[in-house]
Amino acid sequence: MPNTNKSTYFTTEQEQTARFAKALGHPVRIAILELLNSQSCCFHGDMAEVLPIAKSTLSQHLKELKDAGLIQGDITPPSTKYCINRESFALAKLLINKVLK
Repeated sequence: MPNTNKSTYFTTEQEQTARFAKALGHPVRIAILELLNSQSCCFHGDMAEVLPIAKSTLSQHLKELKDAGLIQGDITPPSTKYCINRESFALAKLLINKVLK
């Protein structure tokens, strides 16, 4: 009988690729990554001024990107500065390109 247990069927690489793909699955998140990629880092408040979304919505999208490991935040009260996690970003490009080749 074939293995139907989802937790052991998919490879770690497939699960990581899916996490990255989910994080990239919204146009706002793509815009955030493009903004961060064009600068070394960016404060939450500055992104809120550039992007046409509410601060609370921006926070939700930043959380998704951070949970996937694509960005990192440096909390310096009262603000948070976000940057691309270059190592994870490179891995995401590699894994997604592998799927799309």
